[in-house]
This record gives sequence, C-alpha cells and structure tokens, in this order.
Amino acid sequence: MANKQISLPAKLINGGIAGLIGVTCVFPIDLAKTRLQNQQNGSRLYTSMSDCLIKTIRSEGYFGMYRGAAVNLTLVTPEKAIKLAANDFFRHHLSKDGKLTLFKEMLAGCGAGTCQVIVTTPMEMLKIQLQDAGRLEAQRKLMAQTVAAGAVETKSPTAMQLTRQLLREKGIAGLYKGLGATLLRDVPFSIIYFPLFANLNNLGKRDAEGPAPFYVSFISGCLAGSTAAVAVNPVDVIKTRLQSLNRGSTEDTYSGVTDCIRKIMRNEGPSAFLKGAYCRALVIAPLFGIAQVVYFLGVGEFILSFLPKKDN
Repeated sequence: MANKQISLPAKLINGGIAGLIGVTCVFPIDLAKTRLQNQQNGSRLYTSMSDCLIKTIRSEGYFGMYRGAAVNLTLVTPEKAIKLAANDFFRHHLSKDGKLTLFKEMLAGCGAGTCQVIVTTPMEMLKIQLQDAGRLEAQRKLMAQTVAAGAVETKSPTAMQLTRQLLREKGIAGLYKGLGATLLRDVPFSIIYFPLFANLNNLGKRDAEGPAPFYVSFISGCLAGSTAAVAVNPVDVIKTRLQSLNRGSTEDTYSGVTDCIRKIMRNEGPSAFLKGAYCRALVIAPLFGIAQVVYFLGVGEFILSFLPKKDN
C-alpha cells in the first residue's frame, strides 16, 4: 500500500464499505466471542461458539445474534476508514523511494492503531453492553440470581439510552472506559497486522511494480488478521471484562488492567486469556480480508469517478 497513492476520500469510502460488509457477515460470531469472554467460572452458560449461537437463537430469536449490530454498523465506517487511511498515510511519509523497513512498517501500524481508538473505544463500550445483555438475562433466569448493580440498567437498553446515561453520569469519560486496554489491544494488533499483510501480499505480486491479484489480497488479509487477532486475544479478554458494566452476582468486578489480570489468573487460570480466541480469529480474518479486497479493487475511486470534477 505504500506505493499505491489513493485520495483521502477514496480511502475513507473503501474503509467504510469494507467495514459495513464485514460486520454484517461476522457479527453473530463477534457476539459469541463477547459472551464467551465475559462468562466466568461458576456462571458458565455456553460451552462453545456454536452452543452460544444455538442458545441465543432459542432464547432471543434470530435477530438476537445481532444485538449491538446497529452501533457497529454506524461506527465501523469511521473506525475502519481511520485505521486503513492512517496506516497508508504513515507508510507514505515513512517510506523512501516507495520502500519501507520492517521497523517502519511496524511504526506505521502503531500510528494507525493509536488513531483508531478515538472511535473504537466508545463503539466497543456500547456494543459490549448490548451483546452481553442476553447472557445476563439468561443467567438470571437459569440461576435465579440478580444482576449486580451497574452503571446502566439491565433490561435490554438501546444504544442511545446507554449513551445518554453514561454521558449524564460520567461525562465523556464514561464512553471511554477501557481506553488503556483498547490501546494495549489495537496498537499491537496493527503492529502485527499491517507489516504481515504487506509482506504476504507482496509474495503474491505477479511483478515488482503491479498490484497483487484480489484473491491474494483477500488471503493475505485473512491470514494476517487471524494471526494478529489470536496474538492480542489476552488483552481483548481484559478489555471486554473492563468495559462490561453489568455482571452476574457471583462474577468478579475489576478496578483496572492489573487487577483484572490478577483476578483472572487467580480464579480462572491462564487459559481464560484465550477465551473466544477462535471466535475472534473467525471474525477478524474475513473482516480484514474483505477490507483489503475492497481497498485494492478501488471501490472508493470507482464511486468518486461518477462525481463531477472541478475545473482547474
């Protein structure tokens, strides 16, 4: 991507379209990931991703698998657009004669991951509450327990209700709870993903100057995405736990990243940090594969070509 110059509007359109398509395809798996990561020892409702999805459909209906999807579909456009455009921007300014060292590729990924948390943190904050509401409701019915009091009500709130209540009670900081954990997840993810994708994609190029075929971009995006996703999954578990406002009455609460790590290690063991890892890989792989195909096919440029051009 360093030697492919694309206008900023086209980058934003490409990132937005890719995000919308990807989220629509994989959101139920993402919901299963959130619920698997949040359940703790002694309050487990689901044994696997398929078990979670089956039970969700039975208790909440088909559209129960898409709880929180509206938040993602609304905010994924700026989030993916910022991520892809920022990486391309940093790669362009760090490159010399179109070439980048591995360190500079990682530095560009670091910049992209840092930029995206502006949108990612509130998006994840709202999405997690909506996704996990069904698990808490099922747990309450099954175990005859009450949900511990949290910052928001437990009865299937909407994203707007959550936003208003968080802003009223905690201000803008309420939407950015877990910002540190989000940075710890997204910066390493981008450091791994973007250089790995670029190098895998270069292996599939037919010649030194031309772009790689779209299927190579797709496979490279899937492989790089799933690798990076599994690598940072422990931090994703921590982030999910920290951003969950409501819990079952027997579930731990956490005061910060170190407290969360300590309690998970003590009560659930190190394997808990891999909860939902395969779900996350299944979410991220097609998500970034689709993103790179849209990006490299130039969908944004095609759309912009229909707009009237300004005369110089």
